[in-house]
Amino acid sequence: MPFYIGLLHYPVYNRSGEVIVSAITNLDLHDLARLARTYGVERFYVINPLIDQQDLARRIRSHWVSGHGAEYNKDRMEAMSLIAVVATLEEAIAEIREKEGTAPILVATDASNDRGETVPYSFVRGIAMSHRTVLILFGTAWGMARELIRDADYLLEPILGVSGYNHLSVRTAAAITLDRLFSQN
Repeated sequence: MPFYIGLLHYPVYNRSGEVIVSAITNLDLHDLARLARTYGVERFYVINPLIDQQDLARRIRSHWVSGHGAEYNKDRMEAMSLIAVVATLEEAIAEIREKEGTAPILVATDASNDRGETVPYSFVRGIAMSHRTVLILFGTAWGMARELIRDADYLLEPILGVSGYNHLSVRTAAAITLDRLFSQN
């Protein structure tokens, strides 16, 4: 089942609702790469249009894939090698299309419950299990811009806890999402 994830840094919202480019964080790269390796993700796309942010992500990846970190921690090297740094979502889609021979089904995620009709995890699991190529997008900052969510093929149902508070880190939300989609338990 060809399955990909993308961490989108643009277009996303800040707390005031303005569209921004968010910064790449070291923790996101490490944790999402390890998550991707654990759940059999083909490639983890870090999507950010800023050259300095792309360079940062590539330096972090390089340290763990071909630098001292590769010798120090082989498990981390395996996970970090799944990272691909791209400027745009379109670039990630084009790379997947070239590898798989078809464009991926684009699944957006969002913490809010008011951005349109959602599909359940079982629906997305069914798509993936039918061997169709899937790219699931996780937004940073205060979430993906509405137009990007509208352009996705599907919007995955939000993760709802037991309280009214709903502002998980992207690392936590991605882990819950992949576990719900692919857990062996």
